[in-house]
Amino acid sequence: MGKQIWKPGNMLYPLPAVMVSTADKNGSANILTVAWTGTVCTNPAMVYISVRPERYSYHMIQESGEFVINLTTGEQVRATDICGVRSGKDIDKWKECGFTRGRASSLQYAPIIAESPVNIECKVKSVQELGSHHMFLAEVTAVQVDEKYMDETGKFELNKTGLLVYSHGEYLGLGEKLGTFGYSVRKKSVRAIGRSKGGSGSLGKRSGAKTGKAGR
Repeated sequence: MGKQIWKPGNMLYPLPAVMVSTADKNGSANILTVAWTGTVCTNPAMVYISVRPERYSYHMIQESGEFVINLTTGEQVRATDICGVRSGKDIDKWKECGFTRGRASSLQYAPIIAESPVNIECKVKSVQELGSHHMFLAEVTAVQVDEKYMDETGKFELNKTGLLVYSHGEYLGLGEKLGTFGYSVRKKSVRAIGRSKGGSGSLGKRSGAKTGKAGR
């Protein structure tokens, strides 16, 4: 089959569908759903969000120089949509969505959404006026995570939160696990090699006969 050539457009999907919480210096707070967001640097930890200047939250971010990226879950899909299509000029999104304003640990104005599994607190470093959207480049100043997703070893199991993503106008949940970072170059164990060659771990059993260990 052939390829169709389209005019330039944004087809980089899926993307995280996050709710960005903002506030001005007078204490008015709002929630804005954003998909144009991502990581730009590891050390220091830096992220960006791109927002249309006509959005109600835009002036809050400009005034305070702060915002919080709140990750969303499948249970919050309706609220995520509301915060993307309704304006804070017309409704109180906190009340409409049943969200609780939590205190950010490192920010003065912007609150966190307490019901979000992960809250990424950010301070704006620069603003780039790109066109339809202005990009807020920000440094991550703190991260809060929900303790109910911590396992017995203290590991935070992010992928068990039911994260929500956005793809070409649709909200989707994450699918099955297909691999882990670096698995393609990771050395296979003797047991794994045995399964791939012998079908039932036969190599592992033969090795066990010699050493008394590998076949257990």
